[in-house]
Amino acid sequence: MMTVEVLDAGITADEASRAKRLKAATRETHQRLDQAIMAGEPFAGRERYGLFVAVQHAFHREIDALYDDAGLDRMLPDLQGRRRLSQIEQDLSDLGINVPAYDGQPAFAAGAAVDVATALGWLYVAEGSNLGAAFLLKDAQKLGLSEEFGARHLAGAPEGRGLHWRTFTAALDAVELSPAEEARVIAGAEKAFGHVHAQVSRVFG
Repeated sequence: MMTVEVLDAGITADEASRAKRLKAATRETHQRLDQAIMAGEPFAGRERYGLFVAVQHAFHREIDALYDDAGLDRMLPDLQGRRRLSQIEQDLSDLGINVPAYDGQPAFAAGAAVDVATALGWLYVAEGSNLGAAFLLKDAQKLGLSEEFGARHLAGAPEGRGLHWRTFTAALDAVELSPAEEARVIAGAEKAFGHVHAQVSRVFG
């Protein structure tokens, strides 16, 4: 689902960028999630892939309200363009799957006050998943799916995945945060990975 990158050799956690510190801090959680997803064989057929898309929907439903937040919009470039819930819902429709129903409110409810640090952690996970989706798209194409049918949410940005990611991480690194807020960014990313892991267990059984 997402690719983990460790800190460059010779760079301490204090010297690394916020994005690299996040990668290092969440590496084990991230790896466990990747292993759980692949154990579910999400590309063994369209039915299994449909379960994977349902997991994606459950995650992006949690963060969809963040893309309307004015404060985050000022910090992060093309925030609206990074939103993927509607593409995921179109993919579900392509696959003949109804949009899942959920109990309770998402992690970030529409119109509610947003803790920026926590939100940045969740958005880091969302953007990282898009960066790693190039490999998933190739597997989806083997099932007869594409950026126009069934795998819309795996499509790369027009400017390319690498530049899209670097633009995000540059903005993420530039946000001024206190030590307590830095800790909440990491906690937010860990919670986001944990949420996806829980959905994988629920959906794939």
